[in-house]
Amino acid sequence: MLHPALAPASDQGTPIGSVTPENWPSVAEALEAPARAYAEATGFDGKPGALALLPGPDGSLASVLWGVESGEGADPFEAGRLATALPKGTYRFAEAPAEPALAALAFALGAYRFERYRERPAKEVRLVLPDGVDGEEVTRIAAAVAMGRDLINTPANDLGPDGIEEAARRLAERHVADIQVTIGDDLLDANLPMIHAVGRAADRAPRLVDITWGDEGSPLVAVVGKGVAFDTGGLDIKPSSAMLLMKKDMGGAAAALALADMVMGAGLKLRLRVLIPAVENAISGASFRPGDVLRSRKGLSVEIGNTDAEGRLILADALALADEDAPELMVDFATLTGAARVALGPELPPFYTGDDALADTVARLARDVRDPAWRLPLWAPYAKMLDSKIADTNNVSSGGMAGSITAALFLSRFVTAAKAHLHFDIYGWNLSARPGRPEGGEVQAARLVYAVLKERFGTA
Repeated sequence: MLHPALAPASDQGTPIGSVTPENWPSVAEALEAPARAYAEATGFDGKPGALALLPGPDGSLASVLWGVESGEGADPFEAGRLATALPKGTYRFAEAPAEPALAALAFALGAYRFERYRERPAKEVRLVLPDGVDGEEVTRIAAAVAMGRDLINTPANDLGPDGIEEAARRLAERHVADIQVTIGDDLLDANLPMIHAVGRAADRAPRLVDITWGDEGSPLVAVVGKGVAFDTGGLDIKPSSAMLLMKKDMGGAAAALALADMVMGAGLKLRLRVLIPAVENAISGASFRPGDVLRSRKGLSVEIGNTDAEGRLILADALALADEDAPELMVDFATLTGAARVALGPELPPFYTGDDALADTVARLARDVRDPAWRLPLWAPYAKMLDSKIADTNNVSSGGMAGSITAALFLSRFVTAAKAHLHFDIYGWNLSARPGRPEGGEVQAARLVYAVLKERFGTA
């Protein structure tokens, strides 16, 4: 079944012709005189983003002219603009785009709307799949991203740790995967003390969601996603301005679930384990405190330098649990540090790994699938910034510098058996709309990791 914004390649549609400012004079010359006069009268000049809806002899829409960028700077996601800019109808590209699969995906992603609380009439704009594009693959990826965006966009009053669990259960049921959930004080019995400590102050109990799927004889890939449903900062409370977007602090969990949806839907030849530590970092008499020392599943003691650095604590227990099975690859997603945004901004998440060959693959595929990420170093000398005088490590660095790197170094202490580890410090949000990427929650790096896994392990 195709995405609602896509039509089969066999369908007819109104042609969309791509135009640049450079070739507009020659394109205009080739048009019928009435169409050329209409385009010129409306001021169309081929500038990127410009549209001209050209009428036929009977006044109906006959074709569309679409201004695009040319050269290496062209954005293949520009087609995402068309999903909202065009009037109701079915359309096709008159000429194949340079990257037709990405153009179709951008169109589907551009059609996304979060309408849980406010419904708007659908425009029913559809794009005919370009020749040779796998519609099922595009649909699978677009649907997974939409699911993740919905989770991030949903406010915490309707998506607490229990809501994250419900979303994971729906996903597991759809793909016939096994799921186990450990809740509340059972986390202590299961030796997951830091997940319990971070979430125990909230009315909605903390939990660990554990999904497994695939042939037990296949290579094991473990995926961990930070599921902080809302982050007040704990007793080191955030200012109100920093709390406004904290419903997105479960963006790592959304990315992990979206990736799992892609992997299971495609039937990749691997054994998948997804771990989502889901908590709310709230404030009550049960809150963990600055200066506390927590025991971790790994056995390391952790001094709490700041209760607002809670995400790495819950990730550490989940990573340690997954690491015990020595997976071929461990991947974690987390909206972890503001330092990553200072360094690279909201659109370019850093990733960390000690595996140079894997890093090269990630960098190459990030360019290919246009899901950007940039490698930052696991700079070992900075590990001393995490030193504690009374515990094995502090959860935050001294001095306030290299915050994203030291967070990655902290997590790496809990991954010792996995053959490779990838950590993504994502933002999970589009501050403003771009083609194919509406303002609001965004699933960063999941498409990228899916491409890595697909290339590495293949499909069944």
